[in-house]
Amino acid sequence: MTATASTSTSRALRLAVTLLTASVALWTALVAFGNITDFGTNQQFVRHVLAMDTTFGDDDLMWRAITTEGLQDTAYVLIIAWETVAALVLTAGAWLWARRDVGRARQVSTYGLLMVLLLFGGGFIAIGGEWFAMWQSEDWNGLDAATRVFVFGGVVLLAQYLPVDAEA
Repeated sequence: MTATASTSTSRALRLAVTLLTASVALWTALVAFGNITDFGTNQQFVRHVLAMDTTFGDDDLMWRAITTEGLQDTAYVLIIAWETVAALVLTAGAWLWARRDVGRARQVSTYGLLMVLLLFGGGFIAIGGEWFAMWQSEDWNGLDAATRVFVFGGVVLLAQYLPVDAEA
């Protein structure tokens, strides 16, 4: 590959990673904003998942249910706070990518993307899906949506570690 082709490829890759990181930042910010401005909708989702009130009701699992609304709401507020911070970190990462500060951009973006992956992979897929048996609910099952977000964030995380020349 010629130096010109390498430079062109590196620029295109850096642009792609910048825009992908910005896309995850935007999506996360919109989710947090929606949860803040329409608090009650996803509050009900969190309450039902934690209460396990639409699962099969198996006695071997129901001891896991959290039925105290104060604890349910605390969990929801923590989710919103986590989403908000992740959006801010990802926005900073996208800004650093745009400024061609590849080292810091990768570091900051990695933190933001890990926050997204931990929330949707660890929080919604593992804890919500398995511990609180969300997979059993026909009405309050967010596993498909969580998986989409997890894959989206994971792809962007992998893309940002492709070789890119900071000087290109």
